[in-house]
Amino acid sequence: MPRRWARVPVAVAAGAVTGAAEMLFLLFAGLTLGRVAGAAWWIADRERRRLAWASGAPAPAPLRPAGPRVFGYLAARALPALLGGLLTGLLVTGVALAGIVARSVLAGTMTVPQLLGQVLLGVALLTLNLQGFVTVAGIDARLARRFLESSTREELERRIGELAASRAEVVAAVDVERQRIERDLHDGLQQRLVALGMLLGRARRSTDPERTRALLDQAHADAQRAVEEMREVAWRVYPSALAHSSLDEVLAMVAQRSAVPVRIDVTPHPRPGRPVETALYFVACEAVTNTAKHAAATVITIAVGPSVTGVEMVVTDDGVGGADPDGSGLHGLARRVAALDGRFEVLSPPGAGTTIRVELPCG
Repeated sequence: MPRRWARVPVAVAAGAVTGAAEMLFLLFAGLTLGRVAGAAWWIADRERRRLAWASGAPAPAPLRPAGPRVFGYLAARALPALLGGLLTGLLVTGVALAGIVARSVLAGTMTVPQLLGQVLLGVALLTLNLQGFVTVAGIDARLARRFLESSTREELERRIGELAASRAEVVAAVDVERQRIERDLHDGLQQRLVALGMLLGRARRSTDPERTRALLDQAHADAQRAVEEMREVAWRVYPSALAHSSLDEVLAMVAQRSAVPVRIDVTPHPRPGRPVETALYFVACEAVTNTAKHAAATVITIAVGPSVTGVEMVVTDDGVGGADPDGSGLHGLARRVAALDGRFEVLSPPGAGTTIRVELPCG
């Protein structure tokens, strides 16, 4: 509670300053015929973060474009900004008067009854002032909810649109995955099995015991490789090891097969559901594969831990960066994560490595 009472006046005072700046911004926006919508969204998002800080709540999700309502919010903030400025001025004045009273007490020019009266009056005014800060903060928060948060109908329409798009993308992703599995089986395993049959046929027709033994040894080695390829194809379809191993153990298997050194940091957290773990596994595999092929990195770091909504995975490397989020691999991962109501972000500035961040709800 003391921390809350300390935060609210600071936030309201900051809101008074930003409110004045916002009025100037709106004037500028009107003169430029509304060409600064992006800046308006950014300013409104900063205001939401200020209010979240004042209430001690986690930082809100990035603001979605809200059209003219953002400008309406910035205009409506003139009232709490004005009130916040007045309250801040009164608080500064009260502090100055308290200093005068303290100096009078030290100089001996104020009697005890006068001091008690000044203290009682100061406490009453300070209480009213702090209550005013809380009221202004409440008005500010209600304006943000009124103008910036979607209504129930809008939220439902947005959610329906997201689900429809996600369903279509999942169907497309399944088709792409089936085509990839067919190519893996046709170009890899099927060819190896054909070669294995030819080796066994030659061994069957051979009359030289030594040659027959050599052909059988080669056929045995090819059968072993065929089993390994089959296991690889099955793992790309579904990581069966998750059925009897934890996520960090499965990620350790991914690290062992990587050509680039991989560091794994898993913070203990409640184990998520199998679909969530499977999605995290595929994100890690795709990220490690892409880094080994294209990034020229020396180390990959995979960090998994709890988040506000569930579980979060961050995969980073020190490679050349420049990864394309719209590429087939990363786009497929984004669709897989979106199907689980998760967030998928790729940050890959040229020359500064690549960071893939995934957050999935664990309900």
